[in-house]
Amino acid sequence: MNNIVYLVPAFGVLGLLYTAWRFSWVSNQPAGDANMQKLSGYIADGAIAFLKAEWKILAYFAIPTAILLFWLGSDEGTPEHPIHSSPLIAVAFLIGALLSATAGYIGMKVATKANVRTAQAARTSLAKALEVSFTGGSVMGMGVAGLAVLGLGGLFILFYNIFAAGKPLTSDEMKTAIEVLAGFSLGAESIALFARVGGGIYTKAADVGADLVGKVEAGIPEDDVRNPATIADNVGDNVGDVAGMGADLFGSYVATILATMVLGQEIGVEDNYGGFSPVLLPMLIAGVGLLASLVSTFFVRIKGETSSVQNALNIGNWASIGITFVASYFLVKNILPETLNLRGFEFTSDGVFYAIVVGLVVGALMSYITEYYTAMGKRPVLSIIEKSGTGHATNIIGGLAVGMESTVLPILTLAGGIILSYKFAGLYGVSIAAAGMMATTAMQLAIDAFGPIADNAGGIAEMSQLPPEVRERTDNLDAVGNTTAATGKGFAIASAALTSLALFAAFVGIAGITQIDIYKADVLAGLFVGGMIPFIFSALCISAVGKAAMEMVNEVRRQFREIPGIMEYKTEPEYEKCVAISTEASIKQMILPGAIALITPVLVGFTMGPEVLGGLLAGVTVSGVLMGIFQSNAGGAWDNAKKSFEKGVMIDGQMYFKKSEPHKASVTGDTVGDPFKDTSGPSMNILIKLMSIVSLVIAPYIAVKGGHDHTAMKETMEVNVTKNNENGTITSAATLKLDNGLELNIAANGNPIEVGLIDFIRSDKPVDKTTWFDFDRLLFETGKATLKPESQEQLKNVSEIMKAFPAVNIKLGGYTDNTGDANANLKLSSDRAAAVEAELVAMGIDNSRIDSEGYGDQYPVASNDTEEGRAQNRRISVRVTKK
Repeated sequence: MNNIVYLVPAFGVLGLLYTAWRFSWVSNQPAGDANMQKLSGYIADGAIAFLKAEWKILAYFAIPTAILLFWLGSDEGTPEHPIHSSPLIAVAFLIGALLSATAGYIGMKVATKANVRTAQAARTSLAKALEVSFTGGSVMGMGVAGLAVLGLGGLFILFYNIFAAGKPLTSDEMKTAIEVLAGFSLGAESIALFARVGGGIYTKAADVGADLVGKVEAGIPEDDVRNPATIADNVGDNVGDVAGMGADLFGSYVATILATMVLGQEIGVEDNYGGFSPVLLPMLIAGVGLLASLVSTFFVRIKGETSSVQNALNIGNWASIGITFVASYFLVKNILPETLNLRGFEFTSDGVFYAIVVGLVVGALMSYITEYYTAMGKRPVLSIIEKSGTGHATNIIGGLAVGMESTVLPILTLAGGIILSYKFAGLYGVSIAAAGMMATTAMQLAIDAFGPIADNAGGIAEMSQLPPEVRERTDNLDAVGNTTAATGKGFAIASAALTSLALFAAFVGIAGITQIDIYKADVLAGLFVGGMIPFIFSALCISAVGKAAMEMVNEVRRQFREIPGIMEYKTEPEYEKCVAISTEASIKQMILPGAIALITPVLVGFTMGPEVLGGLLAGVTVSGVLMGIFQSNAGGAWDNAKKSFEKGVMIDGQMYFKKSEPHKASVTGDTVGDPFKDTSGPSMNILIKLMSIVSLVIAPYIAVKGGHDHTAMKETMEVNVTKNNENGTITSAATLKLDNGLELNIAANGNPIEVGLIDFIRSDKPVDKTTWFDFDRLLFETGKATLKPESQEQLKNVSEIMKAFPAVNIKLGGYTDNTGDANANLKLSSDRAAAVEAELVAMGIDNSRIDSEGYGDQYPVASNDTEEGRAQNRRISVRVTKK
């Protein structure tokens, strides 16, 4: 392996150095007066208290899981069916979990510093407020990406040196290294799910409670200092939209790169990097994307009060995409060889680059479509505003309709992206498209994290009763932040769809299945159960928000009722009690949804087998993507419909503002949409990836041993033949019926190659160079290497046997009779063996599993004195080289 791999962790270090530099810059900005700093301290203390409580619970999960992985990794399997894993997978899991939690902590820490400093900067200008808030977001973006690239690249180098030093990419030792590396992704996604769900429950319980009692019942502003839930609400923005999102995209980033590496490990190539270019490429693209994002952060600037914040963020986003686009071209052309082949699909390095472009385009389109459905002033949000004029119910109907409609264009975009990327570079193309999309994660996350920082800044400005122009500036930032948050979620769910397909393909390969037949009852049942999981998962998340919100509402009402002087600013509310309600509720309620994602694949895989588990993954992926888009967009549109009333909206020729009846209807819609967009919706992308990663990790332990079905083929087989009634001899074709229901049409006479191959593969006989099996139904055109159509059935049989036994490799030998020129005969035998190899590759067999050679007139099996003998000597034979 070439030293270029060391660039990967170097990119990660560069990202972390930028993180430290910009974190220091944010920390040195003015933090406002004593009252602002006190309020900011409440928010920071509440966020830290939540993270400590969450980490304690997650430790109870992580340690037993690591012990289980250590035990599973100790199973080496059998000589016939080895398991490529190691107890070190437990270490990789814990490192992934730790770095995922650290990514969330970095984001939360800088956000709680940047919020009050953004509020103070807003006293100066909108440009300064944007600089502080976006810099805070960029600290999180670069920190998350830096940790991911450093962790993944560093562990890859470590595990390569431990398990596979000097071994080729397609070796069993490299399978072990990649399988152990999958533990890193499992740890990252596991923590991400709990962080996202727990943080989402926390923030929306506080937000709903604060809105329902503060704005609707008491008629006070959203972030009024008199509202007991306002501190909990602002804490929630940090633990949900910042720490949760940081852990979320850390996991997504790692999973995407890993999925491409798993598929790349199957590709055997000759290059300048020891054959490792297919697994180096996704890591290098991630590193280059991080560098592109870092450079692009300096483009996010505005000049005056009337400048467009959204345009400034768009310039930074498009700059990162453009730089990644150009850099990816040079990476692909300089690293990959001209042609590659994965599972029989041949593609070019140009095709890989086109697939990366597809990923970048799909990511950009998903962000644009999401912005359209959630931004203020666009038709979808305006339609919800219009329906608010006739009450709460029509507002809800309008928001649901917008959310459902918003799934159409994203799904068509994803479908087109999958088809195009597959056409360009097969399954590797789909995976590298996701890697291309996720390459600019650092910039996407910087833009996303900017939103909650601006939201917190507005809250602090309101609670501190700063001048109106300060709140106007923070509201300007916050309104854009709502849209960027929604586009970030759309980007995340799009990447999840592509990544899950790549993980699914990797799972299928390791599990030893080549197809998933939904005609089978158990597989179809798995498909339906998978489709149901996002619904029950969402129900649990939304129900948790509802329960916690009820407690919050009762507590806020109690304080208004029992503590005199709150409304007159004479007494400070008991903020800590509302913080405690959100913390306790979120910690308790996050466990069950997380358990569903982790336990379901294990139960289905070990009890029903990999094919049923594949059906489950297909169901959860399709359903989860749709649910994620629907909920995130509906919630975002409801939120901006409510915010539109702050500057006034026109409904049926009349202007309406805050505290009007249509505004109250919009608050109800926003309250319904809150758990949609911040709890269950954004958790969908983690759900589908986590279930795929769990399935990938357990795949070696549930892998099919000799068949397509989840039940291994039995040692017995049945040959049904028809006998000639006159002399009792067998004259018709026979059917080789396997236990899994697969039927092969074979020759009824002699020793069919299919029977000999299966018997030898299943036997304890060692592989040797003398045990050959002859094709008996291959026909070539006279004197040529062109196969006749009648040959296809037996070729198909051999390809099916190789698919049923994925560990088997074969060698094809070509032979002729001794008539004619010996050199011409040798060439013809070589060409015919190569033609058979090409046919098997075209049928889906990886060419790394097949070797071919011509032997000319060597090793005759019959006399050349007769035509019958010469016909027997003109043959293609097969021997097993690995099983």
